[in-house]
Amino acid sequence: MCSPSATLTLWAGSWLAGRSAPDDVLEALHAWAPRHTLAAGDPVAGGRTDLPWSALGNGAGTGVMPLLKMIREALAVPGAELRLVLPVPGDVRGLPTGTAFATDAVEAGEGTVIGVPGAEGTGLIPYRTDDDALQWTVYSVPMPRVAGPDMSLGEAEYAMREAVRDAADALMQLHTTGLGAGDADPRELIEAELADYSRHIYPDCVPLRAKRILDSADHVAAILTVAQREPASAPTSASSASAHESLLRPLWDAIRAARLVAVHTAAPPAR
Repeated sequence: MCSPSATLTLWAGSWLAGRSAPDDVLEALHAWAPRHTLAAGDPVAGGRTDLPWSALGNGAGTGVMPLLKMIREALAVPGAELRLVLPVPGDVRGLPTGTAFATDAVEAGEGTVIGVPGAEGTGLIPYRTDDDALQWTVYSVPMPRVAGPDMSLGEAEYAMREAVRDAADALMQLHTTGLGAGDADPRELIEAELADYSRHIYPDCVPLRAKRILDSADHVAAILTVAQREPASAPTSASSASAHESLLRPLWDAIRAARLVAVHTAAPPAR
């Protein structure tokens, strides 16, 4: 699983559809951190929830159950939806523009929005406060009217097959164009990254095709992470940095798009 927000979206959706138990959701989220807290990210959310302001590490409502209760109440309204967002600068799809949530979600690279499209909803962003804790910051947001996956599962699966090949080619190119020389075996580093992803499990109700897409996206992300972190891919000049960006950025874009389609297709609607 790529992020706490993706885990929350899939498992909370499965629980509310009656396909997973609350303990399953707790176990899945605890794979990210053993301790979870809640705090408000804006004055409206603070007044609505009585949560403290979001000074990191000072969250209230310790434990995942208050978080799940909040999600259940937000989704109890007819027509409410639970959506994952994975924004980056230049790609803010699914965000309520001009809000504190949008700004913070871009910085965090993830979040979840809950509510009826076009009405006032709730945004959630997880922040790691230390090695053992995640704080879920709660925002009051206008729920965007359009979520939308812009491609089918079949298109996403094909895109990920292509991305696996392109990512491997990019890694090889970066290791052979003078961008540095590292001693570590890239294959071992990629396997270590994949092992970290595999700690996070999917609900049984996730369709096989969606799971394949998510697994392929993790594979590509592992390759790109190695390409970015290791000395063998460290840019040493402005021109090499530009080459580095042009090789990797389109692949990260493809990963985000495929993950969003897979998660939104796999997350069952609440009953």
